[in-house]
Amino acid sequence: MSLSIRNQIPGTVTDVTAGEVMATVKVRLDGGQNITAAITLEAVKELGIAEGTAVRTLVKSTEVSLATGPVEGLSIRNQLAGTVSEVATGGAMASVKVTVPGGELTAAITKDAVTDLGLTAGTSVVALIKSTEISLATV
Repeated sequence: MSLSIRNQIPGTVTDVTAGEVMATVKVRLDGGQNITAAITLEAVKELGIAEGTAVRTLVKSTEVSLATGPVEGLSIRNQLAGTVSEVATGGAMASVKVTVPGGELTAAITKDAVTDLGLTAGTSVVALIKSTEISLATV
């Protein structure tokens, strides 16, 4: 199966906390960073997700926000440090590629945000991703 989701980083499940309908799944990415996905309990069961399961974390580029440093006092727990590798701007929007340990993320943000944050190749950034915006695929 081919997907239009560009952001696909492999990892291994380290913990599953089940609720009545949803579950949080903690994943150790191959680059060593941790990420948490909030998915349905039904998906956990159907995919056979348990501690030790190899997965791919999937995130649409429109769901990746960027900051120029770690952010505190925020409900977004997934903060992946990386370095901008490429910036492509259009009339209103921009595509920013960020190299993170174990992979690469693309963030679709406004051209104004690129300018305001001073993003260029080599800029250190933190990719912010809500746990509810992360999908998991078993490999």
